[in-house]
Amino acid sequence: MRRLTAFVRTSLAALLLGGAAAAGHAGNQQYEPLAASVQAALHAAVADQAPLDPSFVRSPEKARWLAEMSGRLARRLPDQTYREELLRAVHYEATRAGLDPQLILGLIQVESGFKKYAVSSAGARGYMQVMPFWARLIGNQDTNLFHMRTNLRFGCTILRHYLDIEKGDLFRALGRYNGSLGRAEYPNLVRGAWENHWSYPPLRLAQTP
Repeated sequence: MRRLTAFVRTSLAALLLGGAAAAGHAGNQQYEPLAASVQAALHAAVADQAPLDPSFVRSPEKARWLAEMSGRLARRLPDQTYREELLRAVHYEATRAGLDPQLILGLIQVESGFKKYAVSSAGARGYMQVMPFWARLIGNQDTNLFHMRTNLRFGCTILRHYLDIEKGDLFRALGRYNGSLGRAEYPNLVRGAWENHWSYPPLRLAQTP
């Protein structure tokens, strides 16, 4: 009985640790030297301080999207005002980078579990778990990777950069984003979160290989 009890305790601990890990497969983007032109383009992309798209209040389709995603996210983020601010920012930054907003929601779920101040063991920060070297490389001395819009802008810009490097191959781009290029676990987790939790039929989903 004692042996069985010890086994149950050990198994429960493993499950709890596994659950904690599953809540945040945090990114560990690898530093790679950038050509001056690429660095300048990425800097310009993250420096853009354009206001959020005001058309949410005028577009019935976007209003439906916001209401649907807000309902799905309510358990994780109970504050409706903050939750909808985050969703509008995700939609804006993803669309601006040519990415599917639902993909980004899936990535955030896997990376940080929607924890704004998440920090990985490698030092990646925020919702999209952006590595600090990106702030030095394409940001400026005032870059705060825990700021909502800044984190989302950097994360979407970086994923777009990796997609461009990989010529649209999302599997490989996600591997680069997580520092696990060539391994299937992380891309599959993101795709699973995207398709199982955040897919939204009225909006066209990007296709992955």
